Amino acid sequence: MNSIDARPNLASRLAARLALAIGCLAAVGGTSAWAQAYPSRPVTIIVPFGAGGPTDTIARIIAERLGPALGGTVIVENVGGAAGSIGVGRAVRAAADGYTLSIGHWGTHAVNSLIYPLKYDVLNDFTPISLLATNPYFILSKKTLPANDLKGLIAWLKANPSKASVASNGIGSPGYLIGTRFEDVTGTRFQFVPYRGGIGDSMKDLISGQIDLMFDQAATSLPQIRAKTIKAYAVTAKSRLALAPGIPTVDEAGLPGFYMAAWHGLWAPKGTPAEVVAKLHSAVVTTLADASVRERLMKIGQDIAARDEQTPEALAARQKAEIDEWRPIIGAAGVIAH
Repeated sequence: MNSIDARPNLASRLAARLALAIGCLAAVGGTSAWAQAYPSRPVTIIVPFGAGGPTDTIARIIAERLGPALGGTVIVENVGGAAGSIGVGRAVRAAADGYTLSIGHWGTHAVNSLIYPLKYDVLNDFTPISLLATNPYFILSKKTLPANDLKGLIAWLKANPSKASVASNGIGSPGYLIGTRFEDVTGTRFQFVPYRGGIGDSMKDLISGQIDLMFDQAATSLPQIRAKTIKAYAVTAKSRLALAPGIPTVDEAGLPGFYMAAWHGLWAPKGTPAEVVAKLHSAVVTTLADASVRERLMKIGQDIAARDEQTPEALAARQKAEIDEWRPIIGAAGVIAH
């Protein structure tokens, strides 16, 4: 009797397992089909700064070619404030479906984690897609500042302590951190002026003479340097920039070893399907290999990442290394925002 009664139960269990297996296969097939159809609507890259700055410029160059590489449309949205943490925060809260991406740099996706009480984890709440490009900074001033070289600038700052104004995107932003390091190395002091709208707005004020100094990337400062609307004292690199051979390095200008470079990367929210991340990464690689994109990026002083540096793993490693490098510097300086 017991063996006869067990047969229907066994059959039922087998049928249930078969149905579950079929369901799992269907789900996998559905995910694969969804990934293949991606993107079916516009993809948004959130720039955590205002329009006109270096991150915005790079994002728009990338987006223009990334759309066709993906087989869709890519648009740029500017969400500035709090050294980029507002825009990055919006990106991390977006649906992990590949339709919202985050572009940023060593400040927004690394150093900010050491300064701000962020509501997200820069390493664990994002999925890296690719490193994009790097470029050095320029030490700049308004055209009417008396100093004509870096040594003269440092002398003028020492003679006018805490009188010069320096643009930044807030505590912890690249401009602020570079400025703080410059103060410590040179024994000078100045006043930081925060700009919510980003470098685009502060550059306008530097040109008009409303602020005195700025530490800015080549992407936005080169056009103004060429137009001679601002002064450039040095490039924060070991060698002169090919696009600005007349500007000395910090070593040549009298501030040896003051090297600073910005790198930009692209991320998706954590949990984005692996197939979508792979498709995005492939599209970025295609974009960075495009002759027109390379020319446009190089014209604004960008050094495009080598192919082996464009992997998600390489970007994750770059983030961690940057955090490890700046942790003791920021700790010693006490640069913490509350």
